[in-house]
Amino acid sequence: MLSGAGKALGVTALAGVALPHVHAANSNTVQIALVGCGGRGTGAAINALSVTNGPMKLVAMADVVPAKMNSSYDKLKTQFADRVDVPPERRFLSFDAFRNAMDALKPGDVVILGTPPAFRWHQFRYAIDKGLNVFMEKPITVDGPTTKRMLALGEEATRKNLKVGVGLMVRHCRARQELHRRIQDGQIGEIVAMRAYRMGQGGGTSGPTPAGVSELTHQIQHFHAFLWASGGVFSDYYIHQIDECSWMKNAWPVEAHAMGGRHYRGDSLDQNFDTYSVQYVYPDGTRLYFDGRNMKGCRDEFATYAHGTKGSAVVSTLSHTPGMTRIYKGYKIPWVANRQQLPLPPDPNVTWAFPQPETSPYQFEWDDLMDAIRNDKPYNEVKRGAEASMVASMGRMAAHTGRIVTFDEMLNCPHEFAPNVDKLTMDGPAPLQLGSDGRYPVPEPGIKTDREY
Repeated sequence: MLSGAGKALGVTALAGVALPHVHAANSNTVQIALVGCGGRGTGAAINALSVTNGPMKLVAMADVVPAKMNSSYDKLKTQFADRVDVPPERRFLSFDAFRNAMDALKPGDVVILGTPPAFRWHQFRYAIDKGLNVFMEKPITVDGPTTKRMLALGEEATRKNLKVGVGLMVRHCRARQELHRRIQDGQIGEIVAMRAYRMGQGGGTSGPTPAGVSELTHQIQHFHAFLWASGGVFSDYYIHQIDECSWMKNAWPVEAHAMGGRHYRGDSLDQNFDTYSVQYVYPDGTRLYFDGRNMKGCRDEFATYAHGTKGSAVVSTLSHTPGMTRIYKGYKIPWVANRQQLPLPPDPNVTWAFPQPETSPYQFEWDDLMDAIRNDKPYNEVKRGAEASMVASMGRMAAHTGRIVTFDEMLNCPHEFAPNVDKLTMDGPAPLQLGSDGRYPVPEPGIKTDREY
């Protein structure tokens, strides 16, 4: 979502008109605007409309892709007929649509920012100016300069008593919260190492820009392929497990040493590696070993483990939800390959396991945010979200440059991937341009060492 004209995108007839606020029939109703109608934005809207502590209503939507808008609206209207009031004049299709959607709200309402993270600070700035509470998807920054910007904006939101949630939903998982408490109580002893795996069958690829589509629009539609838009698959896919490990450790890593490479990207013009392997180091010397892979035909794994002096813990078993957290008295932990292996058989080495089934943390994060809004509790996850995003960037940069990158170095790295993101227009160039070889620049470890491309 960008400022500027949205010429060739079928802009809603009233997209440029300043509409009055939509007033809820019930003064207790919290109104929502959805900015970014892709899968994650739509999922966040579903969770928002499922909150039960008071009436909620979706009143505005914004995107740049008509098909995404239509699909999202149809899904939400079908599932929540009485809680979705978004007539055509409040479905905004333009690069300035985020402003129109927020203008339809009143101070104290909620905007969901589900657009690619490159635009997060720009849209958050407008939400703060409008006095809106915010839910924003992760990651919320992709480089050092945007991290500093978001930290400052987060402080401003706190001064204005705005409530801000960040989509690192694992921290709201009741199973992980209980595991965290038990680890802090010493049930596995001192953590000596952690390891996490996110290995799947592919992701983050992109072909050439199709005829009739602007390069900028194409890059936004395939944002996982481009570092400026998303931080790539590393930041978008891996941030959760890096964050949950740092939570269990109660610290952020101070440095990262990593490797990775492009092996089977084929004709894709994306900037990602197929494999990443990162050694994060915490202040006391403890290591987190993170392995990511996106290759068809290879073994899949999606799990997180913590090892202590007295035993081990499973932080994630197969995916983000259910967590199925467990504590083992030793170090022999069975690998769960798929859901067909569930429920797990009794294991004499298990000393504690969170009861099943679990409520999804995607719902808990919204329950917690709306409780804070309705009861005026302090609630601002921006600092933690920005730091988690930057720590992900730190590991990514270490892999892409081939050298150790520290926390302070990442925060102060001057390379901003899209410094004029708030000034981009449909008629202007994309932040990333094709080279003379017809391909986009990719990381070159050991050659490009002070920036990622």
